[in-house]
Amino acid sequence: MNHCTSALPFTLSVMLVALWNTPAAAADRSKSGYTLFNPTPDSQLRDMSTDRPDKTESPYTVDAGWLQVETDLVAYTRDSLDGSTTRTIDVMPVNLKIGLTSSTDLQIVYGAYSHARTSGGGATEEESSFGDLVLRVKHNLWGNDGGQTALAVMPFLKVPTNNAASLNDELEGGVIVPLAVDLGHGMGLGLMAQVDILKSKSGSGYEPTFIGSAALGFELTERWGMYVEAFVERGTEGGAETVVTLDGGFTYAVTDHLQLDVGTNVGVTEAADDVTVFAGMSQRF
Repeated sequence: MNHCTSALPFTLSVMLVALWNTPAAAADRSKSGYTLFNPTPDSQLRDMSTDRPDKTESPYTVDAGWLQVETDLVAYTRDSLDGSTTRTIDVMPVNLKIGLTSSTDLQIVYGAYSHARTSGGGATEEESSFGDLVLRVKHNLWGNDGGQTALAVMPFLKVPTNNAASLNDELEGGVIVPLAVDLGHGMGLGLMAQVDILKSKSGSGYEPTFIGSAALGFELTERWGMYVEAFVERGTEGGAETVVTLDGGFTYAVTDHLQLDVGTNVGVTEAADDVTVFAGMSQRF
């Protein structure tokens, strides 16, 4: 028998017991009785955490029985390729988050109203459309209410509701794994690994797309924050190109339940949009 292999279950069990008995895990368990129908009281609410404005998702969930709305108020994107330039305005894509338990929330994401104008070669085309519906469930594994790290898993399913010629009408899905690390001194590191299972452009079967990102956040004051981020996306289908962006922005906490933000994403590779600028908000109820 391979002693390394036989010892693996025991080692994992010890690690899980150790994690279960950390102060962070104990803090998480202390709120386990709260649900959608037995909301977390104000006195025990964790600091509001959002999945925006960066692309790196947060491992923290919305407290049980609370709602959180996150949206781009408006976003402008410009991309030039092969002699043509596309300018797109997106308005109010929304992520409605509902705290189901102390460690799980349901997210209903609906794509923005989008108006795109493409010009080049003496011709101009315009298209207005709405996006898809995406259902996500985020489950925090540890660190929701304390500790230097937090980890979550978030599977999702895209339901095609769009009316855009550039988007498909297929069910697609995937899973997101976000990790947060408290670096101290008002700094935090967010890491994200994501796998999307997307319909092949050839129309035959599905192909995975892999996404990774890292974001550094800084507390500038009690209300002001900023972030910088690197984002990479790569499909596995033949001919797929790598999308790389460098992103950054600022957040402002108006209250404990309301946050405003602005940011920009700058494309590094040809496959990425040249630039996106946006302003948005997050509100907890």
